[in-house]
Amino acid sequence: MCFCVSTSLSFLCASPWGLPLMIKSLRENLRENNVLNDYLERYPRGPAHKSLEKHPDPGVAFEPMRNYLDLAYVGIVSIGTPPQDFKVVLDTGSADLWVPSTYCSSGACASHSSFDPLRSSTFLVSGRPIHLVYGSGAISGFLAYDTVRIGGLVDAAQAFGLSLQEPGDFMKYAVFDGILGLGYPSLALPGTTPVFDNLWKQGLLAQNLFAFYLSSKDEKGSVLMLGGVDPSYYSGELHWVPVSRPTYWQLAMDSISMNGKVVACDGGCQAIIDTGTSLLNGPPNYILSIQKIINAQPYSNGQYVVDCNTVGSLPDIHFNISGVNYPVPASAYIQESRSHTCYSSFEGLDHPFPSETWILGDVFLRLYFTVFDRANNRIGLAPAA
Repeated sequence: MCFCVSTSLSFLCASPWGLPLMIKSLRENLRENNVLNDYLERYPRGPAHKSLEKHPDPGVAFEPMRNYLDLAYVGIVSIGTPPQDFKVVLDTGSADLWVPSTYCSSGACASHSSFDPLRSSTFLVSGRPIHLVYGSGAISGFLAYDTVRIGGLVDAAQAFGLSLQEPGDFMKYAVFDGILGLGYPSLALPGTTPVFDNLWKQGLLAQNLFAFYLSSKDEKGSVLMLGGVDPSYYSGELHWVPVSRPTYWQLAMDSISMNGKVVACDGGCQAIIDTGTSLLNGPPNYILSIQKIINAQPYSNGQYVVDCNTVGSLPDIHFNISGVNYPVPASAYIQESRSHTCYSSFEGLDHPFPSETWILGDVFLRLYFTVFDRANNRIGLAPAA
């Protein structure tokens, strides 16, 4: 990767239903690093990749994703009959699906694909208004039902949101059109069934689980696996950890250490595994201590930078989960921009969670293949192949 930004897709702000559901503007992060124009030139809003570098297991449904500069992992879903395609963030930190509608009056909708209900013979409208609040903006619209296609699977009568307003710059420069949540149903709009749960209820999945492989420094190869796991995407054995609270994909973590010393989570804490978060987020006081250990200096907009010449000598950070050590080297948690500025990927959380909550985002998930097992309420981790 050539860029480093602060959190680009950190979920966890208050939703209208009192549930966390956050996303920080991609444009805001790019502007903070003076790379917005370059980003838009390199990554125009063309179709996401539909090819896989590896031969898929015929028993697993695969949804390829495009890696946008290690900022966002975006797949394509189709909605309606005939299908209308949309680029969506596949996010384990939320549970709703929404895309723009042709009735949306905001500038952000004009620059993204929008769903036209009149073009779909299977469309049903509920008439129920929805309002989703995010970290740097909000969307308002209405609830509808239609056929959703993902990874070659056809999900009938799926509830989804259609935006009527996306005010401000919240979504204007995002490379995705909407969001598809893969969190537990308790995170979803009340009375609705999330996409993954519908796929399972309709008998479309061999197993009640899904898995993520996130490519690093390459826009190709990332994939969401639905209903099974292809072991060629990881090495060694999967280590299973029980979900501690079945709302988020949350687990108990034993400790966080650097240089052989515990630097956070002493005595245990909680961690959320979130594909919709770019960085490594934790309580601000512990994050500040880690920045000091790696000699990171305040830069701008809450970001920290290090001397690029020192990256090779910085310590790994070790996340110990259920007695298993998961190291993250400096080459993963320090990201160098094209201007040769090296940014720290540690960022303090500003949310209503308990003070000992951490979010392990894409910096962690690029190193560790992850299985989200709904049948057994557990998470499987193994080194990515």
